Amino acid sequence: MIPRMEYMARHPEKYSEKDRYEYDKYCIRLMNHRGRITTQAYGTENLPKEGGYVMFANHQGKYDALGIVLTHEKPCSIVMDYSWHRFPLVKQFIELLQGKWLKLDDLRQAAGVIRDVTKEVREGRRYLIFPSGGYRHRNGNYVDPFKAGSFKSAIKAKAPIVPVALVDSWKVFDLWSLRKVHTKVLYLKPLYYEDYRGMSSVEVCQLVYKRICKAIEECIAKKG
Repeated sequence: MIPRMEYMARHPEKYSEKDRYEYDKYCIRLMNHRGRITTQAYGTENLPKEGGYVMFANHQGKYDALGIVLTHEKPCSIVMDYSWHRFPLVKQFIELLQGKWLKLDDLRQAAGVIRDVTKEVREGRRYLIFPSGGYRHRNGNYVDPFKAGSFKSAIKAKAPIVPVALVDSWKVFDLWSLRKVHTKVLYLKPLYYEDYRGMSSVEVCQLVYKRICKAIEECIAKKG
């Protein structure tokens, strides 16, 4: 699969965005079948029907982006930490989606990524960002603090902000077990520009963080 993913990523003139996105989803489904992994989505009706938007999700592990792409019908792209670009499959997965590599220690490069994402979202593309910037292994469903700067692209684009809560996603690659693993993706109600107009990036960050934490707590409480 890796050579085919690389070829498709190098030749966007031959493969549409939808074709590349569907191949990524095919690879995820194959992996899930072999690994006895299932992912269930809730709240897909909350996703904006038209135009670009940015999804902001809590980060638990390597499976996070895969679970969201698998359950997100329309093609979306991802902003990923540059430190992952050398890892096989991760590199091909992101580049097949025409994702952005973010160098956290390079302010100029990061600013360029924000500009590019802002422009593309205005033009109708959909993006996924993990505002915590990273994750801690075996951290369970604890939500690491978010970075306010992660929200600048969505705010500048005046685009809908979709909070996404991941539950038990960390179990996929962090549990040494042959048991079945079930994860959940919760798409929460979006914040439209009218909802956050006049708010600072810090205020938007705190609002999204609280909503995701609340959704995860309620989901875990229902499991009993």
